[in-house]
Amino acid sequence: MQLTWHGHSTWYVQIKDTTFLIDPFFDNPKTSLKPSDIDAPDYVLLTHGHADHIGDIDSFIESTVVATPELTRYISDDYGVDSTIAMNIGGTVKAGSGYITMQRADHTNGYLNSYSVGGDMPAGYLLSDAPPREAANGNGESFYHAGDTGLTTDMRDVIGNYLKPDAAALPIGDHYTMGPFQAAIAANWLGVKFAFPMHYDTFPPIQQDPSLFVEEVSAMPGDAKGLILDADIPFDLTENLKSL
Repeated sequence: MQLTWHGHSTWYVQIKDTTFLIDPFFDNPKTSLKPSDIDAPDYVLLTHGHADHIGDIDSFIESTVVATPELTRYISDDYGVDSTIAMNIGGTVKAGSGYITMQRADHTNGYLNSYSVGGDMPAGYLLSDAPPREAANGNGESFYHAGDTGLTTDMRDVIGNYLKPDAAALPIGDHYTMGPFQAAIAANWLGVKFAFPMHYDTFPPIQQDPSLFVEEVSAMPGDAKGLILDADIPFDLTENLKSL
């Protein structure tokens, strides 16, 4: 499994021959790329409807969009996306060579179009190269994208306890989401090997020094390693897990 952070909450994930793009928003200071520089993914996963998470969806309308039923309807109606997969919290769908499991995120949501204001439950995603039960038992790899969220005990009691992700991308910007301290608690609760900060430095309210997150992760019990990724540079999760 290969993971590439493109700044903010935007991630490109490759599982064998299948590609996934999470929360496309390239108008952020960490990436030098434009949406047109990205190979069109097989699937686009949306955590919620805020503009800094769906801002570049119009560049990927040929991909299959995965989100909650309310959000897929909005994307289909307002952006002309023909192929969607509507799913909900706790569900798993097979997508090419990977599996998508939707998890709850504690946040707000909203979008405006011709028929509605407001939104549904925000989400995070577990991406795995095997069914979640098999991956949790060590017969596969998995990556958890927490979405925009505060600290929630689901990370400890459900995701960490039963799904056992190998790596996690966690928001650290504070103000709108967790800050470094609570994100480090999340990394500990999840039991991951690698924890990556995201959702920081994009706007003035979320200016953040990611090294504080690394320090907080190091201060926690457990084996998690906080890693600050450079945007647009792939991280080979498979090879890094082998090196442990």
